[in-house]
Amino acid sequence: MAMDAASSSSLRGATVPFLVLPLLFVAALPAELTVTDDDILLPSCKTVGGGSTYFDVQFCLDALGSVGAGADARSYRDLAAVAVGLLAANATSTSAKIDALLRNGGGGGGGGGGKVDAATARCLRSCRALYGGIARRQPGCAAAVRGGRFGEAKSSLEKSAAAARRCEDGFRRGNATSPVTAEDDAAFKLAKLGVALLGFA
Repeated sequence: MAMDAASSSSLRGATVPFLVLPLLFVAALPAELTVTDDDILLPSCKTVGGGSTYFDVQFCLDALGSVGAGADARSYRDLAAVAVGLLAANATSTSAKIDALLRNGGGGGGGGGGKVDAATARCLRSCRALYGGIARRQPGCAAAVRGGRFGEAKSSLEKSAAAARRCEDGFRRGNATSPVTAEDDAAFKLAKLGVALLGFA
């Protein structure tokens, strides 16, 4: 999946299509905690991913590890803030991909060529609106995490997860092949990861 080189960094083997941004969303670290990077990421991902029906431990490690979250985060709240930032980045990059598909009719990311058919274009336009909503929610969600308003943040994340699911479902209902399946899957899982992390914050 192609990514904006100016704002991305190595995913360290991650298989999910994240547009990686700097960790602008990490909350202030609690002074009383002195946890090292080896102490937080793996145990936290095991805790939230081990019993989840939405994502697994490896997704959590790949996602949060792709931006070095283990080195900067000291709590579940910090990790949730990173997940929110990754979701915002995903929404931005997915919206750009959808715009390119609708504008150029290309295959996105790696070739394919040809114009999208009418059914696919209809679904993409619907997804563009859904991802616009996800992107608009994230600044408020990030502020809610930083401010300790976890119920508000979780509600926002659940809406984003539902929007990503609706995007993908639209292609099935429209008998069209989705060119954004990987992005929808990543957005859904990132939102659910954020919810799970906030459950322990």
